[in-house]
Amino acid sequence: MTSATDQHLHDPDDATPPDSATAAANATAPDTATAGASRSGTNTAGAGATATGTTATSATAPGTAGASPTTPDTAAGAKPPAPDTAAAGASPPDSATAATSATATSAEAAATATATATSATAPGAAAGPASTAPGAAPAVAGAAADGAPAAAGPEAGAGEGDAFAQDVLPAPADAQSALLRSLLRPHHARLWLAAVLLLVQQAAVQAGPLLVAYAIDHAIPQVRDGRHGALVAVACGYLGCGIAAGLLQRGFIRAAARVSQDVLIDLRARMFRHAQTLSLDFHERYTSGRLISRATSDVESIRELLTDGLEELLGVVLSTVYISVLLIVLDWRLGLVTLLSYGPLYVAIRGYQRRSMVAYRRRSTAIAAVIVKFTETMNGVRPVKSFRREVPNDAAFEELNHRHYRANGDAILEMARYVVGSRLIANVTVAGIVVWGAYRVAGGAMALGVLAAFVLYLRRLYDPIDRLGMFLNSYQSAAASLEKIAGLLAQTPGVPEPERPVPLPPAAQGRPGREVVFDRVSFGYRTGGEVLPAFDLRLPAGQTVAVVGATGAGKSTLAKLLARFYDPSGGRVLLDGVDLADLALADLRRGVVMVTQEAFLFSGTVADNIAIGRPDATREEVEAAARAIGAHDFIAALPDGYDTDVRKRGGRISAGQRQLVAFARALLADPGVLILDEATSSLDIPGERAVQHAMRTVLTGRTAVVIAHRLSTVAIADRVLVMSDGRIVEDGTPAALIAGQGHYARLDAAWRDGLA
Repeated sequence: MTSATDQHLHDPDDATPPDSATAAANATAPDTATAGASRSGTNTAGAGATATGTTATSATAPGTAGASPTTPDTAAGAKPPAPDTAAAGASPPDSATAATSATATSAEAAATATATATSATAPGAAAGPASTAPGAAPAVAGAAADGAPAAAGPEAGAGEGDAFAQDVLPAPADAQSALLRSLLRPHHARLWLAAVLLLVQQAAVQAGPLLVAYAIDHAIPQVRDGRHGALVAVACGYLGCGIAAGLLQRGFIRAAARVSQDVLIDLRARMFRHAQTLSLDFHERYTSGRLISRATSDVESIRELLTDGLEELLGVVLSTVYISVLLIVLDWRLGLVTLLSYGPLYVAIRGYQRRSMVAYRRRSTAIAAVIVKFTETMNGVRPVKSFRREVPNDAAFEELNHRHYRANGDAILEMARYVVGSRLIANVTVAGIVVWGAYRVAGGAMALGVLAAFVLYLRRLYDPIDRLGMFLNSYQSAAASLEKIAGLLAQTPGVPEPERPVPLPPAAQGRPGREVVFDRVSFGYRTGGEVLPAFDLRLPAGQTVAVVGATGAGKSTLAKLLARFYDPSGGRVLLDGVDLADLALADLRRGVVMVTQEAFLFSGTVADNIAIGRPDATREEVEAAARAIGAHDFIAALPDGYDTDVRKRGGRISAGQRQLVAFARALLADPGVLILDEATSSLDIPGERAVQHAMRTVLTGRTAVVIAHRLSTVAIADRVLVMSDGRIVEDGTPAALIAGQGHYARLDAAWRDGLA
């Protein structure tokens, strides 16, 4: 049973469903250089402490007159659910989805569901505070919230003008062409080889009608005279051209296929790497379902173009050039008439391109919405079943599916209109030329063989129209997909790698941990409103500090600044005197590690998950870390011991066991600063005791910040900080604060009453 105090201390950001899409495990791998290397739930850490024996100073925001203004988040003492979990309140511990909330009824809402709603993400995606769309209304200045301020993001309907909500990421005008050039640049030699092969192949193919014309006008009359040499030569030439064309086409397909596959491999790898480098701010606004859509359906559209469409395009272009020249050579009058038909065809093609591009953009957005809804529901299948969301979810999914159906249908109809129009132009042209040519043959102005060759060339010229339509269909689909992928790759990390990194000084001999200093730090989320007013805070090396406070007090925001998941709006955060912004991210992740409330385990063995803390660790070191934490016995009892596959998200072992694995991972990483985000809040009493024992081991010899929702966790701390409205209102040892009559004393009394 949850006590009143637990409810009072509960931070909705800290209780974010464990299925929130995240970039990495709880403990950062030492060799990881990305901002997402440390696992973060949706606002998953508390932070900070003042120096022992001193009171932390926190400047009051201007205009507050000493009062603690309340944002809409904290009005009436409770913070409304973030857009991720709207209408659902606090999400169930194993929920990853807004399926417990009112089901989105529009494609836009589903397409912009937050990262919490789509945990099945490509590795590297991360979730954080509620969406922070620029279009959202700002919260009251000076208010503090662990997550985003009260203003809802686009998921709540406030992001009509937000590019993220519309699935159109801001990017330079030449992003698509620059991406395409960079993808093709390493393959110039193969591209030239493919072009030469196709050029010669088309020459061999287009020689056929000329041979037919020669046979009709010259070889056949010679046969009447008993001379068969010319006809045999024509037959052999036709056969040779056919064989050569087949061999050359085979060579072209092999060369082009290698290029296309290499390009696709490179593109997927770029997207995967880039998604991991992007900071939490991006992943809060761009759902993992969209990332999946970019890496699957959009890449598939480009694959179809490269695999099937490229040959069609080059073949049509080259054959058009060859045939146009040959038609003029055969008969310039009929050739000019044929060239005149290119005008209407060009108009038809351009019109189709303009209309279909719009249709394919809508289709790409619509399929992303379908994927978002699907992943959201499957990841939250437990709350879906618990709250009987099957029927509403079916209705919402049907609506999204129908929108995709309509968008896809619009694109197909545009192609159908193009094919019908172009066929009409072609048939009218062929009919006119055949009639005129027949009169000219009858009048002796034109040879029959020339007319036959002319008609054959016309068929070769206009027959690819259908194939050209299919190519344009693939091209427009791929262009829309490339536009979205280029927009994704054009995004830059909100927490960038420093241009000139400053090395972290070696740890002092005999001194545990590292010193942390917040120097006049202030912070506000993208939606506006100051979460943390300017304040100073010092955390001596080796000290364990528990941070407690009511919902929206700013605990997790402060911890995110310490982990550098965000950069402060003002001031600096120092680690042993070095600004975090000047540290190489790899050094920072080695020095500061976060263990979150929900221990995220990857598919793989137990040993592999522990070794994430230090990938170069030996098996003996991995097992030693597990023994020190107290996890060895349960691991050894698993079917394959340390080689047991824990499966997706560690579902093969219990929550308490996953947390012990996470602690072993952190102990193996051996960071100077460790942030614990209420590691026992979702555990039962036996599990909590086991984890608290492990906490004592993992906190020894390092600086630690512990966000505490259960006051039983505070007992291990050297110091307690009580936060309220972004300020530290009490600071002292647990015993000293309990002996007083302040906030913490009242919280402790209420907690003990709840236990009774």
